[in-house]
Amino acid sequence: MESFTYYDLGYIDYADALKRQTIAFNALLDAKVHGMQGENQLLFCEHAPVLTIGKSGKDTNLLIPQDLLQARGISFYHINRGGDITYHGPGQITGYPIFDLDCWHLGLKQYISKLEEIIIIFLALYGIKGERLNGATGVWIDPLVKGCARKICAIGVKSSRFVTMHGFALNINTDLSYFSLINPCGFTDKGVTSLEKELGEKQDFEKAKKQLFSLFTEMFPR
Repeated sequence: MESFTYYDLGYIDYADALKRQTIAFNALLDAKVHGMQGENQLLFCEHAPVLTIGKSGKDTNLLIPQDLLQARGISFYHINRGGDITYHGPGQITGYPIFDLDCWHLGLKQYISKLEEIIIIFLALYGIKGERLNGATGVWIDPLVKGCARKICAIGVKSSRFVTMHGFALNINTDLSYFSLINPCGFTDKGVTSLEKELGEKQDFEKAKKQLFSLFTEMFPR
């Protein structure tokens, strides 16, 4: 038996995915409060174009008026995760681990480090060196090279009693032009990238999801 249940939600509206993970989060938290073992879940999905901003984010990092977003078919949500503003959309693996970290004896910082490590190992499968950047959660390429630092995976998490929700957004075949509408994660001096851009060709999205899921089973064992 796996330590978590995996659900591939496919292409799903952000609001529907948020409702799904909120229900799972509340159920897991309620079970924990009552001394029972709830269901850890890992959700993978793709979203229609949407911008989300975390509880500590600044609206000034949205670079166009909100009323123009609707005209462009882009949703916009203030949510209760950590981090600033980011983009989700087609070609991006958005992952929502709803985990009770006590199952693995992890604190929140250790958990986020594990998420970053999964992405770093995943990128290595493609010959790409992913790295951390001090003070900037997520996974980067060339983080210390002036003018070259670019984020390939954003991470933003909510936690209560060491039960988590929200998670990560990994750019596979993502249309990066949407990031021009924001200061991604609040940064004005760093770029964004995708697996497709780094390798120069479109990647097998389903293969990438399977590889990522396999790494989760290794990093969060039974």
